Amino acid sequence: MPLPFILGAAALVSAAYGAKKGYDGYQKHSEADDLVNAAKQRYAKNRETFDKQEEATNQALEALGNQELAIGKSFDDFKHLAEKLMKELNAGRQKKLEIDFPKHKLKDVENYSYTAIGVLGATAGAGLAGAAAGFAVYGGVMALGAASTGTAISSLAGVAATNATLAAIGGGSLATGGLGMAGGTAILGAAVAGPVLAIAGWAYNSHGDEALKNANKASGEVDSAILKLEKARKHLSQTEDYVFNISDVLRSLNKQFNRYFDHLKVVNDHIEDLKTRGVNVAVELAKLDDSVMQMINHGYALAYIMVDVITTPLFKVRKKDGQVINDENGVPVMDTDADGSMVLNSEELDKQIAEATAKASEIDAA
Repeated sequence: MPLPFILGAAALVSAAYGAKKGYDGYQKHSEADDLVNAAKQRYAKNRETFDKQEEATNQALEALGNQELAIGKSFDDFKHLAEKLMKELNAGRQKKLEIDFPKHKLKDVENYSYTAIGVLGATAGAGLAGAAAGFAVYGGVMALGAASTGTAISSLAGVAATNATLAAIGGGSLATGGLGMAGGTAILGAAVAGPVLAIAGWAYNSHGDEALKNANKASGEVDSAILKLEKARKHLSQTEDYVFNISDVLRSLNKQFNRYFDHLKVVNDHIEDLKTRGVNVAVELAKLDDSVMQMINHGYALAYIMVDVITTPLFKVRKKDGQVINDENGVPVMDTDADGSMVLNSEELDKQIAEATAKASEIDAA
């Protein structure tokens, strides 16, 4: 065969082979595009679901924190009114009437009330954003936390107690801006808080085989990230469920507490009216001794039940020999799972909610 024909045939084969390889490369690159686009859509869909749940959980935590702080403030108002009425009742009496309620429980109610007022006051200028959610997350810190000196927060007084509590609910000292902690993100470990794909902007090599290989790798990483997102979403959803349960119980208890509080307000208004009309207050009050003291005692009993619920940690705290472990800032160290997420204190919360409901029923029946 003449040489030109041989060269021409070889050129045709080479061109055909090149075209085939080019087409194969195009096909693989197109397949890689499809894989990456499908992965992007899967991730975006699951990330959107996670983000909605995180936002919902944060909102629930913030609402619970605000609710708990408002309850603490009302305890202080109740205390002042109770003391005022008791002073009126005891005026001129030799045998003074006393609250029939354990002093250590009264102290717990007062400590919680003081802490709530301190937090409300300290955040008045900056707003409660973040702090309320943190307060819900670290609700048990008043009973379990300790200041950096190792002194229990509940035993501190004045500015020291407020600062120590604010540092604790902020997840660190105020100097480091800890108060801005977001509830939902804070309870999740780094592994599930918001998985970041280990790829550079979804980029992949332009060559067919390499592009397909990188696209498959990206798709696998997305699947792994989606599993983490789903696990995190479920954790946040379970947290939100417990937040709602706690809020519902507190709302019911607070409604019952307010009934006694409102009765005391009516008695106080009656006393002020008697004074205005020049009626002998002591004689009229003598008729109300038992009922007023019962309302005061029942009010404090319900306040203590609420403090018990509020100061039961939402998440498990780490303990050693039965004692809570605190970090260098005096903040209770929380138990975490394999992913670094806080562990819901489910068993203790269920127990506390059930006991609170039962005790509240007994008070009304008394």
